[in-house]
Amino acid sequence: MRGDDWLADGAAPTWPDPSPLDAALALRDGDILSMVRRALERRDVALAFQPVVAAPDAGRVAFHEGLLRVIDDTGRVIPAREFIGACEAHETGRLLDCVALETGLAALVEAPDMRLSVNMSARSIGYAPWRRILERVEAAHPTVLERLIVEITESSAILLPEVTQAFMADLHMKGVAFALDDFGQGYTSFRYLRDLDFDILKIAAEFVLGVADNPDNRVLCQALISIARHFDMLVVAEGVERPADAEVIAALGVDCLQGYHLGAPALRPAAARRARAAG
Repeated sequence: MRGDDWLADGAAPTWPDPSPLDAALALRDGDILSMVRRALERRDVALAFQPVVAAPDAGRVAFHEGLLRVIDDTGRVIPAREFIGACEAHETGRLLDCVALETGLAALVEAPDMRLSVNMSARSIGYAPWRRILERVEAAHPTVLERLIVEITESSAILLPEVTQAFMADLHMKGVAFALDDFGQGYTSFRYLRDLDFDILKIAAEFVLGVADNPDNRVLCQALISIARHFDMLVVAEGVERPADAEVIAALGVDCLQGYHLGAPALRPAAARRARAAG
């Protein structure tokens, strides 16, 4: 049968209507995109800073993570998990990565003792405005990139592994460090893990939450820590929400802990004032 024989009498093909769920999801994502675009136009996008603390000494901050927040039309502060999925495949996602980088670098310039991680999608590799921000700040403050950590999620990193590898090698030469975020959620092969040369591995929160009570999670965390050690990576446990989990995961050998038990993300004062004023 020829490939077009399924067209009866030259009739145009018809496609099933989207399900009510698909239609609702598309409408929701469109609403989220519009909200984020309006916030970008108003410059109502900020970073909330969460401490990442040393496991042997929970009082010592190793670095902070800058987590994207959008201030919506009503003044509510919206965390990234509520909007990043809808924006990821659009240029809006690239613009969010630019804001994260620009705001993070400004914080590093302002606080010479700070070390900070910001998130980016591998889709933003090669996005010229992102690179221009980096180069502009580097030209004015040549050593600031030595305190910058770029976090890339596991699922994002393997979209274009060769491009990601070249990008990381280039920025490593400038002093930038890289963290593999949410490790364990995706399906990274060990070859990618070896070739991409991350400096930091962040264990996904789903394996850390409840680790004190869940033997399976303990075994999985121990395996992930062993993998990181083999590749000479510093290990951060994400999603540490309880003292018992902090104690157990630290005993397993992680280097750093991150989660609400150690400190909640906090907006810088100017962004917090904007949120209150809008409300």
